[in-house]
Amino acid sequence: MNSQDRAKVTKSETEWKKELTPEQYHVTRQHGTERAFNGPYWDEKNSGMYACVCCGAPLFSSDTKFDSGTGWPSFWAPVDTDVVSEHSDNSLFMRRTEVRCAACDAHLGHVFPDGPKPTGARYCMNGTALKFTPDPDKK
Repeated sequence: MNSQDRAKVTKSETEWKKELTPEQYHVTRQHGTERAFNGPYWDEKNSGMYACVCCGAPLFSSDTKFDSGTGWPSFWAPVDTDVVSEHSDNSLFMRRTEVRCAACDAHLGHVFPDGPKPTGARYCMNGTALKFTPDPDKK
């Protein structure tokens, strides 16, 4: 299934505020950033799937997670190229590439070209924007 086949999730700001914690709302809907080494999952070691906290779309597998030393969960690739979208971000006097959930447009974090092989990408995500589901067969 490609991104054109997936239904877009659209909700009002009021609906998002009802469904998300204040921190989740700030990060995902207002393009915020959690503090390094304080958010969930930066040191998660279990096998499983990381999904969008807003819509539940599967985004990253623990198979691509690595310790980047940054204090945020980092991955070298999403589960599929069309589950995330990339956008130019020139805020904070920097040029970065913002990563959003392709299904609901939630801000997830940024991708950088300094990751490990095989992709060389470092998807540096806010743990607050993710929901982790452990793989019951691989604890």
